[in-house]
Amino acid sequence: MHLPLSQLAALAATAPLAFASPRLAPRQNQKVTINLSQKYQTIDGFGFSAAFQRANLIVNLKEPKQSQVLDLLFNTSTGAGFSIVRNGIGSSKDSSNDYMNTILPVCPSTPDGTPNYKWDGKDSGQLFLSQQAVKYGVSTFYGNAWSAPGCMKTNGNDANGGQLCGVSGTNCRSGDWKQAYANYLVKYVQLYAENGVKVTHLGFLNEPDFTASYASMLSDGNQAADFIKVLRPTLDRNNLTDVGINCCEATGWSVANQHAQQMISSGVEGMIYAVTSHEYTSRIGSPMRTKAKVWQTEYSDLNGRWSTAWYSNGGAGDGFTWANTVFNGIVNANLSAYIFWEGVQDRATNNNNNEKLILIDGQNYEVSKRLWAFAQWRVVRPGAVRIGASGGSNLKSAAFQNKDGSIAVVIINSGTGAQTVAVSGLGAPAEGQTVKAWVTDNSSDMKEVAVTVAGDGTASASVTGRGMISFLRSAPPAAN
Repeated sequence: MHLPLSQLAALAATAPLAFASPRLAPRQNQKVTINLSQKYQTIDGFGFSAAFQRANLIVNLKEPKQSQVLDLLFNTSTGAGFSIVRNGIGSSKDSSNDYMNTILPVCPSTPDGTPNYKWDGKDSGQLFLSQQAVKYGVSTFYGNAWSAPGCMKTNGNDANGGQLCGVSGTNCRSGDWKQAYANYLVKYVQLYAENGVKVTHLGFLNEPDFTASYASMLSDGNQAADFIKVLRPTLDRNNLTDVGINCCEATGWSVANQHAQQMISSGVEGMIYAVTSHEYTSRIGSPMRTKAKVWQTEYSDLNGRWSTAWYSNGGAGDGFTWANTVFNGIVNANLSAYIFWEGVQDRATNNNNNEKLILIDGQNYEVSKRLWAFAQWRVVRPGAVRIGASGGSNLKSAAFQNKDGSIAVVIINSGTGAQTVAVSGLGAPAEGQTVKAWVTDNSSDMKEVAVTVAGDGTASASVTGRGMISFLRSAPPAAN
């Protein structure tokens, strides 16, 4: 959601833990039980975007601060360990304001004309960011177009809505541009591949139920299906069979559900990788009725002024609020991915609000607790399967088995008092297996805390009131 300030309101809907005083002593016997046989969705990861030239803020940082910010975003030991980067595919003719420029500034006169692609080797700073992410081991890159180039649309403009010429309900004098748009998106994927970044997922719409003064294109699920029937075979013909199509980036969960049902009715459910949604106009509820995976791909606090608080009376930008927001999506709606809006942003944009995780102000930066809420999920790696977790008073718990066999457990203490949490059901540890735990609260940022492991494998550690704790039991040793 890239919005001018005037539109924001409309869419608001590693030391042992010490205890300061006896009255804060942790409660006992708070047990969370893991059920390895109860399996849910597979996790693709957690991520952020740096669209609309926000990536350039990182490009322009001098060392050592550039590396420090990259570590905060991608390092799996000291930072958030993000595993997905969502890049905006530009459609604007230039980079004025903060727009993302297109690789096709001048269209051919007809849909079947030869396109003259122009690649600047920067892509609004996103290529550099992606190349750095690859060095950290990130392998999921989501290229997402806000709009087709204006020449391919009913309104002749990449901004202010309009529809893709050729989908049902349109009748453009210039003809049917669906194939040309599919070719355009394939070219983007190919350019990234030539520069060492494999685009794994591709989206061709962003908030298609919302007309914006910047890049935007309208569509319902049926019209999206018209294009998917062209895009999927085009990717396949270009040896891009492993690139998944995501759709349709609705402004809210209820509209995303509508898109999903329309795509199912149109027969393209098997052609897409994930149904994608934002949470601006309606929040995530129960699981979506689809066989495709489901990703939450953009959300943030658009209204609150910049805050680095973990808990401040439950503010929309608080880290604790975001801990619960992500938990709700992963556990209550079976999301496979959760992607925050902007990873970084400057002080001037949108009156320095909370739509970013890190504030970059010239050559200085400041980190919000929202980033550390996401960091608590770094123990859950791509390919992990969510497994059963239950029990405990005032506790929200989620458990996962990573591909390497390690077990991750993420717990939110919703109570105001500190608690000792015991995680059982892990089984007796093999020789060499370890259990570690980290806490984030008002005074700690993913701080390692002491863990006690009983003979049956039950692991116990302390978490403060309105704190978050993540356990990670290492993978069993490899058989000789």
